[in-house]
Parts: sequence; structure tokens; C-alpha cells
Amino acid sequence: MPFSISPVETLGWGTGETMPEIHRGGCLCGDIRYRTVGRPERTTICHCRFCQRLTGSAFLIEPVFLRTNVEIERGTVSTFDHRPPSHGRLVQVQFCARCGTHLSLLFERFPSVQGVCGGTFDAPNWFKPDRHIFTEKAVDWMVFPADVACFAQHAMNLDGTPSTPWQTAAQRESARSG
Repeated sequence: MPFSISPVETLGWGTGETMPEIHRGGCLCGDIRYRTVGRPERTTICHCRFCQRLTGSAFLIEPVFLRTNVEIERGTVSTFDHRPPSHGRLVQVQFCARCGTHLSLLFERFPSVQGVCGGTFDAPNWFKPDRHIFTEKAVDWMVFPADVACFAQHAMNLDGTPSTPWQTAAQRESARSG
């Protein structure tokens, strides 16, 4: 997989400039190891049925990075191609063929980014979700945090325009003070 660090970042060591954040993770059996550079573009909690089935849980925690900021350091990922009937665009699941751990997602609809399965990081407490999507499919017991944008479906409409969240931090604060 492609990977690059800009010259400014590589020159930072020893000059007082900060180095980019690097976080590592991998699969259950250890055959595949990866690293990410920098902060995610966003961190999404997805409640769609695909993500529920993918994770075997109520939702997927997905820090989303530029593809150039994700590198496989060891091993070779296997892939499963899925075309959701709702939009027909390819979603490629990357996983370990030996232990079956789902590691990341690639999207035909969003070709410049890669969603990493948050639970596969060695230390998964460094990122914070900033939005929930497909909340209309969420399990009944789900409680949405007040400081996170929540969307009934995707945060972006099929035509590429932004969706309107049913909850934003500002809306919740306004309701409390009003």
C-alpha cells in the first residue's frame, strides 16, 4: 500500500518541530501489522446493518484516514468486495485471511480515504468519535452523546451534498438552556 510522509514532517526530528503521530495496530493472530500517521480526518460510529454484520456488534468505530496515511507494515491483507444495494458503489473490506480480523474499509465513493476498524489499534483510546451515522438502524438501547453530530442515514447524500444531522452539540445545548 502507498505511504508517504511530507519532507516537513521528516525534517522535524531534532529541530524542535513536532513529529507526526504514529499509531499501530493489527489482527488477532499478529500476521498483519499496520500503522497510521497523523490524526484521522474524522471518526465515525456507523450503525448500518452492513457494519453491524461486519463487526458482529451494534456498530463500527471507524477512524477515517487519508489512504496515504495508512501503511501495512507486515503481512498481506485479504479483501472482500461488497456492493450495497442502496448505492451500488464498491466497499472493500480488508481482513486477515488467517484469523479473520476485519482491519479496514476502502470506498469507491470516497477513494482518497480508508476507514480503519478502531478496535484493531494497539491502544484504541487516542481518538474520539465526532459523528454517528445510520442512527435509524441503531439498536434500541443506544444512547447518543450530546456532543456528537448524529445523522439518520449517511452524513453525505448520494448526490454528494451534506446531510443535515438530527442532533448537533449546539442543538442539544440550546434545548438545555431554552
